[in-house]
Amino acid sequence: MPTGVHIRDARQQLFDAAERILLRDGASALTSRAVTTEAGVAKGVLHRYFDDFDAFLAELVEGRLTRLADQAQTLRRSAGTGTVKDNLTEALLELFDPVAVAIVALIVARDELRTRLRRTAPGLPVLTEAGTMIAGYLADECAQGRIAADADTETLALSLIGAGHLLFAGAPARPDTAAVGRIVDTIMADAVQRRLL
Repeated sequence: MPTGVHIRDARQQLFDAAERILLRDGASALTSRAVTTEAGVAKGVLHRYFDDFDAFLAELVEGRLTRLADQAQTLRRSAGTGTVKDNLTEALLELFDPVAVAIVALIVARDELRTRLRRTAPGLPVLTEAGTMIAGYLADECAQGRIAADADTETLALSLIGAGHLLFAGAPARPDTAAVGRIVDTIMADAVQRRLL
């Protein structure tokens, strides 16, 4: 097997193991030994590909940010189609999947990781990018006249991300579409209604 394939597979195996630990045991259980044990590889394998454990975790988060960038493109393309409520509800359900919620908890729990990530991404990684994604979508909807032209899209985006994160992070079970839709309706009601005036 070519070396490049082997490296990619080993790295992905480690990332998959880290996600399983986050989901099952939480951020406090995520250690290099736990990851290599979960992945079924020797401890040295992780350090063969990463300078230290925080470098590994930073790349795990960066993978989530790449996925978020793809989601942002999809959301922006949905502007002008369907309903604003449905588009935002779907975006929040996808954004706050269990792994993303666990990764935000990990970032909050690990000072060194947060410091490392802030060198390239301001704010709280994942949530900051999510806010930018939602604000961009809302700006597109303003331009199309589907929400009020003077809507404060950045504040609306922060409100949606904050409320969404609290809903998903604090719930004993994953919230359903109706619960997320209620949040979207409440936060967006004024901007949606005023477009009609």
